[in-house]
Amino acid sequence: MKRRLNIVRLTFVAVLVLAIVCTGGCAKGKKAVVTKANRADRVEGPPRDARPVVLVPRADGTRLFEGTASLIDASHLDDGYVMVKYTGDGRIKMQLTHNDQEPYTYDLPTTGVFQTFPLTCGDGHYTLNIYRNISGDQYAFVDGASFDVRLKNEFTPFLHPSQYVDYTEETAAVAYSEVLAEGAVDDLDVVKRIYDYVVNNIEYDTDKAENVSSSYLPDLDDTLNTKRGICFDYAALMTAMLRVQRIPARLVIGYAGKDYHAWISVYTEETGWIDGIIHFDGKNWVLMDPTFAAGQGMADYIGDGSNYNALFYY
Repeated sequence: MKRRLNIVRLTFVAVLVLAIVCTGGCAKGKKAVVTKANRADRVEGPPRDARPVVLVPRADGTRLFEGTASLIDASHLDDGYVMVKYTGDGRIKMQLTHNDQEPYTYDLPTTGVFQTFPLTCGDGHYTLNIYRNISGDQYAFVDGASFDVRLKNEFTPFLHPSQYVDYTEETAAVAYSEVLAEGAVDDLDVVKRIYDYVVNNIEYDTDKAENVSSSYLPDLDDTLNTKRGICFDYAALMTAMLRVQRIPARLVIGYAGKDYHAWISVYTEETGWIDGIIHFDGKNWVLMDPTFAAGQGMADYIGDGSNYNALFYY
């Protein structure tokens, strides 16, 4: 999973220390809560459509910021994402800031391929800055852009693939979501099926957790095929399978107690947002995250969500 990053910004005038600690973002002060949805009055009906839908991000070039070594495509801001391609070399960081809140910090590959970044803080003014490593932990400003966002709806950032939840129509996890969702009568049923699959089939990889790099990104099909992963993998896999089933899902990064951790939250019309992954006991949905549910912690620890501190949403 991602660890906290510290970046030093070097301008042409002076060196400014920019500590990128994961405290806030657009989720500052927001904690996981327990939401319960009583299922006693549920009406049985025909199965929902289980065919997966991939909303493919596009860099159409209709609104393009061209920098000295980058292209920032802002053609689909209303769909909840911006796309960035770096054409230079070196070790590159990108920061995406909503209004005056703490920035989201990403590693930006130098492959010359567009990367998709979600606008998960909703409507408002965003600033995107790109930095190149010059020495140690010092980074020099390279390119940047700013833009105002008005989303089509609050859910669209959480229905598209992005750098942290990366998939295409060819991703095996996309097809497998249909297998899991086949015969489900509603979205809650799909959530339960996908949740149960991930919890019961993915084994926590302790060695990987101890040696993972700060630039690590989940590979959904690797997790699906090896049936091993860390919290970041658990959360990304479940998020992707829910999104292609047209269920808005947020990958959340924050703290569980003192540990940096990843989990998810989901939205259904029946429940609204369920913040913190949930466990269905046959009647109610109660707080549970997939890593802990798979044996990496105890339900008593998770409790009412007070041990969770959500910092960033992806």
